[in-house]
Amino acid sequence: MSGRVLFHVDMNSYYASVEAADDPSVRGRPLVIAGSAKKRKGIVVTASYEARRAGVKPPQPLWEAKKACPNLLVREPRFDRYREKSEALFDYLRSCSPLVEKVSIDEGYVDVTGHEAPYTLAVQMQQDIKEQLGLPCSIGIAPNKFLAKMASDMKKPEGITVLRRRELHLHLWPLEIEEMHGVGAKTGEKLRSAGIDTIGLLAQTESEVLRQLLGSNGLKLHERANGKDDRPVDPDAADEFKSIGHSRTLPEDAVSWQDVAETMHYMAGLVEDRCRKKNVYAEGIQLTIRYRSFQTIQRSKRLQKPLREQSALFEAAKELWEEAWSGEPVRLVGITAIDPVEQGTAYEQLNLFDWEKDAEKWKTDALIQRINEDYGRGSLQKGRYFRGRD
Repeated sequence: MSGRVLFHVDMNSYYASVEAADDPSVRGRPLVIAGSAKKRKGIVVTASYEARRAGVKPPQPLWEAKKACPNLLVREPRFDRYREKSEALFDYLRSCSPLVEKVSIDEGYVDVTGHEAPYTLAVQMQQDIKEQLGLPCSIGIAPNKFLAKMASDMKKPEGITVLRRRELHLHLWPLEIEEMHGVGAKTGEKLRSAGIDTIGLLAQTESEVLRQLLGSNGLKLHERANGKDDRPVDPDAADEFKSIGHSRTLPEDAVSWQDVAETMHYMAGLVEDRCRKKNVYAEGIQLTIRYRSFQTIQRSKRLQKPLREQSALFEAAKELWEEAWSGEPVRLVGITAIDPVEQGTAYEQLNLFDWEKDAEKWKTDALIQRINEDYGRGSLQKGRYFRGRD
């Protein structure tokens, strides 16, 4: 292969595979990871391929999964163990190449440009990961990140797929539009409404048409569909931040919570945007207050569950304000999400009685997020965050 050669290494049904590696008695059996296993409550976090073939489709209520597969095995999650295995995985990948970028707990990119036999190396890596860690994986081989990611999804479990630019019309373009990495349900609906139902049609559509339909994201998707992606494999990407925050000097000194509420809510939204872009949740929040005297204080707390939603960050910041504010005039405030955890390791256990309410809230939050992305942050907010406005 000439030019860049990148691998996308994607672990197969990771949590379930770790459980099977640690306990041979569950190998080859339908297994799910879910909370409150003894009480039959909770939502299925992940499922083995045996469970999926039996009709289990995460995320779904545990009782529903048990109904689809009566002989289902259920284990509660052990996130410390999953992180430990992940560290071992990435240590191994770094032994193969210095250019390794961790994307999440169970997937990453490896730049092997210059290796004389990339496919042979991929086969060896897949075998080593299975033998040393007991974990199955799929590997995509391509000249850039997007194509490598698409390739790793094409053969699961334990597949190795090479995707070249000259073969896009054979292997990539015939796929349904929703199968494209970066196209969610709503974007898929917009594209289908415009008659674009395959990746090939997306690639052949004029970029200006896509820009009008999807904004700047349309241009990016057009490039990806045509096999263009110049992003480098960045080994420091996962460690480039330990916190995500915003602060703002107020137009006039604040003397009450009402004076800072609108600004705080806006900044909470900016923090949410950055958390989403980095695919992380916050396990803690920090509030910064700078008084008229320029004295600056910071107060933080650990959250009951990982979160990143604007409303939740705002409410947590309000609680810190009520505890920390001295009553003096304030000239600057800031909100910082601290202790970020990767999407895929952030975890909230739901139960049989309230999971549907949470699901509806997620839909509402997602809708608000899309509106604010399309029309600008702050376009849609709750009325209580405004003071004396028409």
